[in-house]
Amino acid sequence: MSSEERIEHLRRLRQESRLGGGQQRIDQQHARGKLTARERLDLLLDDGSFVEFDAFVTHRSSDFGLDQERILGDGVVTGHGTIDGRLVFVFSQDFTVFGGSLSEAHAEKICKVMDLALRVGAPIIGLNDSGGARIQEGVVSLGGYADIFLRNTMASGVVPQISLIMGPCAGGAVYSPAITDIIVMVEGTSYMFVTGPEVVKTVTHEEVDREHLGGASIHTQVSGVAHLAAPDEAHALDLARRLLAHLPQNNLSDPPIVANSDPVDRRDAALDTLVPDDPGQPYDMRDVIERIVDRGSFLELQPNWAANLITGFARLDGRSVGVVAQQPAVLAGALDIDASDKGARFVRMCDAFNVPLLTLEDVPGFLPGVTQEHGGIIRHGAKLLYAYCEATVPKVTVITRKAYGGAYDVMSSKHVRGDVNLAWPTARIAVMGAEGAVNIIFRDELARADDRVAEAKRLAQQYEDTFANPYVAAGRGYIDDVIEPSQTRPRIIGAFRMLAGKRDSNPARKHGNIPL
Repeated sequence: MSSEERIEHLRRLRQESRLGGGQQRIDQQHARGKLTARERLDLLLDDGSFVEFDAFVTHRSSDFGLDQERILGDGVVTGHGTIDGRLVFVFSQDFTVFGGSLSEAHAEKICKVMDLALRVGAPIIGLNDSGGARIQEGVVSLGGYADIFLRNTMASGVVPQISLIMGPCAGGAVYSPAITDIIVMVEGTSYMFVTGPEVVKTVTHEEVDREHLGGASIHTQVSGVAHLAAPDEAHALDLARRLLAHLPQNNLSDPPIVANSDPVDRRDAALDTLVPDDPGQPYDMRDVIERIVDRGSFLELQPNWAANLITGFARLDGRSVGVVAQQPAVLAGALDIDASDKGARFVRMCDAFNVPLLTLEDVPGFLPGVTQEHGGIIRHGAKLLYAYCEATVPKVTVITRKAYGGAYDVMSSKHVRGDVNLAWPTARIAVMGAEGAVNIIFRDELARADDRVAEAKRLAQQYEDTFANPYVAAGRGYIDDVIEPSQTRPRIIGAFRMLAGKRDSNPARKHGNIPL
């Protein structure tokens, strides 16, 4: 064979590998409203940046007739490319090849790029679209999943890992995305579950379809497994690019800084009257966030799950920050089981990847009730407390209104190594609200009172006058300053600038034992 013939042979093989399962299966993929593995990578990565690995890999199995069908690439496209000029490693499962099922060779391809990503310190983005383990290969395919799980775990907190669920992700396959930092799903065409509807029906006799068992709406609103849902694949891939822009290449570097035209000293007079005079009146904390951060920069995570706590990325003077904030418009902003889990997970991700934390606090306490106590609110609330205590990134806290009870301690207070703690004049820092406090402190006086209601009202006002302000805490140095709300943006930007060179560390240990 001549050199020209060899080159032509290479080109034919490469063209064959790019067709995956063939044009008919590609057409079927499009008919389902889904892109192919390579089309997804084209949208995700910078134009012309993708470099493929292992295009010529095939499976090695001969059981159940598999030896009659060997397709180049074996159901997954792997390699590296760039996003906004930054190196990323990727794998994109190809549903047109054996339904994207995972074989030994398929798993080895994924493991190779994960190992390289860890070695050079670059993010990993996985595009999941697979029918699960390749049953014909038996335990070998199960071992392949375990190999991937191990690498997900070793990469956790070292390089960012983003999972995009672009189709089915079932059985053991779900645990790889579950270990990663952020999961994005596509509405209507993606789903995740450990056991499918047929198994559920057999075991529990429950009738449920894929969408209601593990669709995007379920995992972004009910279970909290996924962080975001996109209306289509193009939007999902764009979300991955936006998310990555807030994260560094690895745990030894800082997030990228972007050009910012929003004035650092911008003041917003609307903040001065945003918090209602009535402490029981709700307001939308998103209004506060949007008025403080660089315009249009807030990217909320898990907006429809545990909505009493807001988490997300934003920018201040072009620099990435993680925002954790109570939402008084939902459950009065009280911390419950789900909100505690949501906050703890986000705080730890930010700390792992050197993203400073901005906490906006208006919390009446932990949500009371038998369901919460029996569900382990103590254990779950301790996760959030642990996460804040453990975090060594710069931490700035602003108390906008209520900071009651143990929740005051938890929400990045000075006592758990909060670096700069500010309060608005509307802040109320106390063990509990006035009504509850009066019923405990003045129980005997109220029992003797001729007019219990009037006396309770008078005593509550007395308690309010004493504690419904930030100055007692400020007098002890627990609050560094009381600021006009309109000054919040320049003050917190100044605080983060001051903290840019912060040095903090935790005691040497193998790892802590977070109360899971």
